[in-house]
Amino acid sequence: MILRIARKELLDLLRDGRFRVLAGLVLVVSVVSLGAGWKAYADLAAQHRTAQQATREQWLTQPKKNPHSAAHYGVYAFKPASPLAMVDTGIDPYVGVAVWLEAHKQNEMKYRPAQDRTAVQRFGSMTGAEVLQVLVPLFIVLMAFSAFAGEREQGTLRQLLSVGARPRDLALGKAVGIASALALILLPATLVCVVALTLSTSEGLLADDPTRVLALSGVYIVYFAALTAVSLWVSAWASSSRLALVVLLTFWFANSVVAPRVVSDLAAWLHPTPSAAEFQKTLDADLNDPKEMEERLARRREELFRQYRVDSEAALPIAFSGVSLQEGEEHGNEVFDRHFGALFDQYDRQNRTAQWAAALAPTLAASGLSMGLAGTDFAQHRHFVSAAEAYRRGIQRTMNGAITANQKPGQVYLAGRELWDQVASFDYAPPSTGWVLQQYTPALAVLAGWLVVATALLLRAASTALVD
Repeated sequence: MILRIARKELLDLLRDGRFRVLAGLVLVVSVVSLGAGWKAYADLAAQHRTAQQATREQWLTQPKKNPHSAAHYGVYAFKPASPLAMVDTGIDPYVGVAVWLEAHKQNEMKYRPAQDRTAVQRFGSMTGAEVLQVLVPLFIVLMAFSAFAGEREQGTLRQLLSVGARPRDLALGKAVGIASALALILLPATLVCVVALTLSTSEGLLADDPTRVLALSGVYIVYFAALTAVSLWVSAWASSSRLALVVLLTFWFANSVVAPRVVSDLAAWLHPTPSAAEFQKTLDADLNDPKEMEERLARRREELFRQYRVDSEAALPIAFSGVSLQEGEEHGNEVFDRHFGALFDQYDRQNRTAQWAAALAPTLAASGLSMGLAGTDFAQHRHFVSAAEAYRRGIQRTMNGAITANQKPGQVYLAGRELWDQVASFDYAPPSTGWVLQQYTPALAVLAGWLVVATALLLRAASTALVD
């Protein structure tokens, strides 16, 4: 019975001229957005490889100089593009793709693609994720709003009772029929995405992390299933198809358009962050505290005097200038950890607020999980920033260690390629799929809750619709 109802629902949709027009529109926009995303990813990945090789070569071929000068010479660390960024660019266009690593500073990311876009480009760009989170839900609403209400108006619901249709069969059959129609549209777009992923990975399809692709597909399947259940529930509850359409369009607008902006503003209000100028002012005040540095150096000097049993810097078998430079780095590291850690924690709290707010708008859960699995969310941005900062600190320890070991009184120590080679190239490894899903436990729970509750309401409303 379920399959028969599903087949009838699918045929009715396919015969509807409005469905064909909407389906064609959704299909074209989906394919175009994925194609544009693949092109943008391919260009960015090529630029990343070229830039990474160039900055590495620049570091290794620098002339002989004092290691501290080399520490200020610095290197760039480039954030690698995830293949799934072709589907969901997330926050990447707004947070930058590279960071300059130098002595004494934890710099912010540079080169934000969004800064180079004109207003028209920002308005006209639509990613695959936006299609899936905004356009496809609208399509589901337009397919499902009359599923029950329309049949009630035509008087065919009572006829279903005479052939032994059960509410459960009716609800599931209509859901399967709508899902089949949706699959006819999304499967071609999915094939385009699969081909693009195949061409984008050096070792073949999904070589980087296949579980991310599978998890991302699962998230959108659950999201669409929940929206289908909600749409069918409203159709079964409403007294007319017109009322069902108005209610569902209102829900779609609130869920897909209003909620992301409102919740973003709410999260920023609940967990405020300082302006860039305020943040830099307080950071500089702590960095430039002379009393703190004097106390650190005095403690370190006494430790070295006791260790080597001497009573002056000149009698030390190592260069205290190198020790002093590293103590300055350690002081800066503590300040950076405190200030950037507090700032990033606020952003994490904002993200957590948005996840729980998905109880009112499921698109918030789908959006967060989509960015997370695509590797373009804030949690993975923070993961990259931490990895780049750890690499910067390793460079400073190597340079200052060389000064400590080799600097002689009255001489200028110059290092060359043998020291530069000791600094390995920056090789960033993104976190696992399990790590990502851990960051989005609330979103997973809320999205699953939407599906369970909506399905339960649908089955109950379908039973009432048949009886009435």
